Amino acid sequence: MRTIVVDDEEPARARLRRLLTAHPDIVVVGEAQDGLEAVEKIEELQPDLLFLDIELPGLTGFEVLQSIPPTVTLPLVIFATGYDQHALAAFEANALAYLLKPVEPERLAHAVERARKLSAASGEREREREHVLRVARETPRILRQIVCRKRDRAVLMPPEQIFWFQVEDGLVKAHTGTDVFWVNYQLGELEASLPEDLFFRARREVLVNLTRIKEIKPYFKSGFVLAMSDAAATEIVVSERQARSLRLKIPGL
Repeated sequence: MRTIVVDDEEPARARLRRLLTAHPDIVVVGEAQDGLEAVEKIEELQPDLLFLDIELPGLTGFEVLQSIPPTVTLPLVIFATGYDQHALAAFEANALAYLLKPVEPERLAHAVERARKLSAASGEREREREHVLRVARETPRILRQIVCRKRDRAVLMPPEQIFWFQVEDGLVKAHTGTDVFWVNYQLGELEASLPEDLFFRARREVLVNLTRIKEIKPYFKSGFVLAMSDAAATEIVVSERQARSLRLKIPGL
């Protein structure tokens, strides 16, 4: 099984590589030391198996999985974590394969054997991938960085730098002051994962950064138009239903 090891600590990666030599069918084809590099390696190498640390610079392990484009097949995942026993209960409750760091040979052998069995049964393998991705999406979190894509590059961007998100042509696009990227998130996922005092759902297909609004104008039937502070001074209409929510967020409107 072609494998990628993701951990921000080189000694941890080296230990795992060394332990994996006892499993000759597991071939390490790449490594990554932060979240964005992990996403790029997965896209480039499309491995069968992924050893994924949870706490990474830039993106968490769960955010890495969410950031993989739908055109790339999600590998089987074995999480590596330094969490305490209380936090590990969440992994066990969700039936996720995990290794507690420092990784021990016996536990590794058990996890690898589980991956082998899943890999050999296509139906089980697909169910496992869907399950892991669903857990990643449902894990409560606040997004610290957004993976923004344009053509053949991916960049990490703090949410504060994004003026608004909008569904366009079936894709969720992130608009900055001067550029447009696409992101591998649903708008509802972004709304749930970004600070509610920072972003506002102007209408079904638009999520607006409140700090990037330059002017608020009255609109038909008690609605509003938001004039954004981007280079094009884009205007975004707030639906009548959401206008009531905007008044609650911005007293005095």
